[in-house]
Amino acid sequence: MKRVYRNESLLTINHLKNIVEHEGIGCVVKNDRLMGAMGEIPFLECWPELWVVNDLDEARAAAIICDALSSEQPADKDWICRKCGEKIEGQFAQCWQCGADCPSS
Repeated sequence: MKRVYRNESLLTINHLKNIVEHEGIGCVVKNDRLMGAMGEIPFLECWPELWVVNDLDEARAAAIICDALSSEQPADKDWICRKCGEKIEGQFAQCWQCGADCPSS
């Protein structure tokens, strides 16, 4: 077995585990219950880790993880409400001031 990723967030580790397993690579999570030992054990040693079962899958799994982490969607651009002129952040589909829909939605 080979470790392919370590992160302080168990949620991130499990998300990546699902992605890697979806690609047909067997993997396991280690250290998922060590956070309570932090302080007695160095914090990096307590972080959850993702390991591939077959050593030959290490490079492919690392590439899948790298791709998954770099493919985050950029935030939508801010927009101006045509009805009331309020500036709205891009992730919102409606104006918080008057309830008008975003022109692009």
